[in-house]
Amino acid sequence: MKELLINEEIRNQKIRLIGEDGTQYGIVDNNKALEIAEAAKLDLVMVSPNADPVVCKVMDYGKYRYEQQKKNKEAKKKQKVINIKEIRMTPNIEEHDLNVKVKTTKKFIQNGDKVKVSVRFRGREMGHTELGREVLDQFLELLGPEAMVEKAPKLEGRNMSMTVIQNNKN
Repeated sequence: MKELLINEEIRNQKIRLIGEDGTQYGIVDNNKALEIAEAAKLDLVMVSPNADPVVCKVMDYGKYRYEQQKKNKEAKKKQKVINIKEIRMTPNIEEHDLNVKVKTTKKFIQNGDKVKVSVRFRGREMGHTELGREVLDQFLELLGPEAMVEKAPKLEGRNMSMTVIQNNKN
C-alpha cells in the first residue's frame, strides 16, 4: 500500500480541502487547512497529489490505513489461483500408463487446475509426429466430458502439447 502525505509533509501552499463529513472548503491556504484539521483532532491527508491544486481531506489517517489494509486482505482472499500442472508422455505409451495419466489429469482438473499435456519426441520419433497427435486425441477421448481443450495440440520443438481445463457445462 502506498503511503500518502499527511499534515506537515504537505508542502503545497494552496490546496483544495474536503472536510471530514465531505463538505467542500474550496481552495485554502496550507496553514489554514492544518488549523482546521487540528481543531477537529484529525489529520490532513493528501488524497490526490496529481490534481491542480492538490486535493486534501481531513480524516483519521490511522483508521483510513486500517480500512485499506482490511479491504486489500479481503480482495486477496477472493482471488482464485490457477495452477498449471504438466503431464508428459511419449508417442509409444502403453494403454495402462495412459490410463494412469488420465486418472491423474482428472484429479488435477477437479481441483480447478489447468493441465498441459505434452508428448515428447526423441530421435527418429520426430519423423512420426502424427503418432503424438493420435496419443493426444486418445487421451482427450479417455478424459471424457468433464474436460475440454483450452489450447489445441501444437508442435513446439520436440514437444507436442495442448492445454486442458475443466468443462463448466457439467
